[in-house]
Amino acid sequence: MTNGFEPKILYILCSWCGTGGAETASAHGLRYPENVRTYRVNCTGSLPAVHVLRALVEGADGVAVSGCHPGDCHYESGNYHARRRLANLKTILGTLGLGDDRLWFRFVAHGEGRRFVDTAAEFSDHITQMGPNPLTARRDT
Repeated sequence: MTNGFEPKILYILCSWCGTGGAETASAHGLRYPENVRTYRVNCTGSLPAVHVLRALVEGADGVAVSGCHPGDCHYESGNYHARRRLANLKTILGTLGLGDDRLWFRFVAHGEGRRFVDTAAEFSDHITQMGPNPLTARRDT
């Protein structure tokens, strides 16, 4: 990592496709960066925006979210709701000066282990280039 900075990444996965992608990666011996911590939710559509904000306030440098591809959501439209909600949240992150690129949403299917690993690595590299979350230096948050 550059300048000794290793970002803390939270990668939120839906229980169906996102987690399936991680399991497929594991089954094929694919590895993602060790600084990426996964967190499972039932459906990305049920992910409250406040959980993403809380992660950033409490020290995460970036948050990635992966759910089912369009048309594959087990709850029909959860992935669409998540994409819309997170797009709105990115606007708020930009307004707060955190940078809207500290939050990514990617579709990952159950069998896409390589896509899961590539997304985790690409996001980790991206956050490394952005630098630490500016909120981590503040003591009033």
